[in-house]
Formats: sequence, C-alpha cells, structure tokens
Amino acid sequence: MTIERREGHEGTGPGAITPDGCAVELYARLPAGGEPDVIASAVPPGSHILELGSGVGRVTQALLERGFTVTAVDESAEMLARVRGARTIRGPIEQLDLGEKFDVVMLASFLVHAGDADVRRALLRTCVRHVAEGGCVLIQREGEDYHSDVPRERTDPSGFTVRIVSDEPVGDGVRSVRAEYVFPDAVWTQTFRSRPLTREQFERALAEAGLKVDTYLTPDRIWVRAIPVAPDR
Repeated sequence: MTIERREGHEGTGPGAITPDGCAVELYARLPAGGEPDVIASAVPPGSHILELGSGVGRVTQALLERGFTVTAVDESAEMLARVRGARTIRGPIEQLDLGEKFDVVMLASFLVHAGDADVRRALLRTCVRHVAEGGCVLIQREGEDYHSDVPRERTDPSGFTVRIVSDEPVGDGVRSVRAEYVFPDAVWTQTFRSRPLTREQFERALAEAGLKVDTYLTPDRIWVRAIPVAPDR
C-alpha cells in the first residue's frame, strides 16, 4: 500500500517521515503525558478502544497498561511497527470500515482539525460507523488559543523544547503551522495544515456527522466525549 504525501504537510529530521509530515523517531520519544488518565477517567474499565491515528503507540501502551483492549489504526507502516501488545491495522482512517463496533472510538492528535473539510467529515463518519450502541467517541481538539501568540515555545520536563515557529493563513479558513522539536541530540520539524474550529463550529461538525457533545472532559475543552445522536423517526 502506497500512501501519497498530503499537500501542505512535510517534515524534516532523522529517520522516516510519514505522508503527513510526522517523524517516526520523534514520536517514539514523545511522552504520553496526562492523556491516558483523561481517557481512562472518561470510559468504562476494560473497554475495547479503536484508536484512530495511533502513531507509534505513545498512548496505546499506556492504555494497555490500564487494562484496556486497543485496536490501533494508522496509515504508516513505520509507525505501526513500533506498536506492541495491540492489534494493528494499516490504512487511511477516512476510508476505514472494519465491519465491527467498539465501546470507544478515539480520534486524538487534533485530527478533527484536518485542513480539508471533506477529510474531517470522513473521519467523523468513520467514528460513527465503528462506535457501539451505548458507546462513545473521544475527540482531542486544539486549544482555543492554539493559533494565537505565535511564535511560542515550551520546554518539556523530560528535556526537549517544542516551538510553534509560524502559523500562517493559506486560504479558505486553513492555516499552515510549522513546529520544531529540539532535543539535545536531534531536531525535527513538522509543517501541517489545520482548520481552526470555534466551539460552535466544532459542535456543528459533530452534529453533521450524527454526534453530539456528551461532556467536555477537561477545563480547556480540548478533550471531548461525544455520543451518537439517535436518528429522527
């Protein structure tokens, strides 16, 4: 399977770079942070989670350690080769149709902000297609100030620095973001396209796909639990 590089997405640095500009070696170094705890507190213990865009398994491993079953999906073979302990499936998320239902479907990594609105719609349809009755969809949004105060940087407690170097409009409400990850022994960059969504725009996008917000899981409203909306009869 050959995945074409996504327009407006590129990356630099040591090791393999995926079609959306992600560096495999970089993501293998990034910590899971508090994300697994947010997820674990939002869903029933032992849930089977369909993780869309798992990458190298940064969060996957932490969820397995907490007793969840995980099916990890990513379009990059190099990313999935790093995943341990979970069933893995390679392919574009927006085309995924496993013919299965899951307790939890997770769309993290700000994928809901895909620059192409048609891709965003397809991603959300994939979530709805795979969530079981009574289940939920966990979505990670950009922070509502993500595209402001640029350039900016933060230093992670583990010793690397993340910089948002630039954030420029490229038309039709889409922005091109360039990030740098600086480690003592290596530097990676990633350029990607993002479509900012206000809270109202985000909720309209969910409604269009047949979802609604059940609750915002974090005070900054970055993590969201959504549930399917019963169709009108």
